[in-house]
Amino acid sequence: MRIATFALVGAAAFGLAACDQKGLETGTPVAGGQSARAMLMNAAGVDVGRATATDVAGGLRFTVDAKALPPGTHGVHIHTTGRCDAPDFTTAGGHWNPTSMKHGSMNPQGPHEGDLPNLITGTDGRGTVGVTIPGATMAGLLDADGSAFVVHAGPDDLMTDPAGNSGGRIACGVFQPS
Repeated sequence: MRIATFALVGAAAFGLAACDQKGLETGTPVAGGQSARAMLMNAAGVDVGRATATDVAGGLRFTVDAKALPPGTHGVHIHTTGRCDAPDFTTAGGHWNPTSMKHGSMNPQGPHEGDLPNLITGTDGRGTVGVTIPGATMAGLLDADGSAFVVHAGPDDLMTDPAGNSGGRIACGVFQPS
């Protein structure tokens, strides 16, 4: 009995030592971390939601809360330039790709940091998606020319360069520190 108790106490102490903040797993919230927000607008200037970037251990966590979008599946990406000029939002540039990878999580040579999972919106026009991008930094997201969050008209095939055949850009928002 004494040996079992000693083993249990030793295992508990070892487990607590593993909670050291220096070894945080990728995606774990960081105390005092920065965040940025992009308010999403469609071509008519109507508010259709927001995208948020938050510092986490080992990268950035992106979450999207959409409303008033057409029902269905939409490719969503982070773009290289912090501009969203309607009606086509091409001023947002291409996908954020500081690592020079190919497009898509299903591409053996990808993904680039601007690739996110598809956003699925219901018949009420609402949808949410969240993902952690390992290696992404707030400094890179909020560099001199900024960055934008773009919602595309159709689904991203998660493989085809440059944008996964996801169609035109239907909403856009510029990331700002929050």
